[in-house]
Amino acid sequence: MRWLNLQELQRVLAAAQETPYYAAFYTALFTGLRRSELLGLRVRDIDLTLSTVRISRALHTLKGGKVVVTEPKTDKGRRSVAPTPSNAVVLRDHLDKLRDDMALLGLPMNDDTLLFAWPDGRPLLPSTLTHNWLRLVRRAGLAWVRLHDARHTHASLILAQNVHPKIVQERLGHSSIAITLDLYSHAVPGIQQAAALGFDQAVKTAPVEAPAAVG
Repeated sequence: MRWLNLQELQRVLAAAQETPYYAAFYTALFTGLRRSELLGLRVRDIDLTLSTVRISRALHTLKGGKVVVTEPKTDKGRRSVAPTPSNAVVLRDHLDKLRDDMALLGLPMNDDTLLFAWPDGRPLLPSTLTHNWLRLVRRAGLAWVRLHDARHTHASLILAQNVHPKIVQERLGHSSIAITLDLYSHAVPGIQQAAALGFDQAVKTAPVEAPAAVG
């Protein structure tokens, strides 16, 4: 598991801006969605008025290249994630461009149109997204970062802002908060110190009872 610091994240975004995958990579970094979840998103799953991204599907490829869409493995995996304001702007621009590109091909954009796909509506394969990410991070001087590390980056950076781990669990779709804490306890600032201080304060402020009489 590796993650980008804030400066490295900015470098990746700058390198991605002139690529067709900018909105997908931006959304991966700013929501923590898995690759399969990103590729399963449809236009209907994005509500920029209510500021929600609904995750209810995942897109995979099987051996032989067959594309399949599956439902989340757990109830926690089916969720809504609030995009950041900047991510909402990127998604709005992406939707506008997607509509224009499809119109040039004589194709209407509808609720079931895949959000991250080719202009003719064909699914974007997971391997295509991964290969372009690896090319991108190499260009940014960060060849050691995998696409899945965008998810780790989001979790680590949001926890470092003192966001409650329960919220991070919900954003990532982990089945329990224990998984989130096991994976990302390194990112919670001063968690050991806070625990020790809290215990000390509880003992110091507890009322002192007189000992019971003997005999």
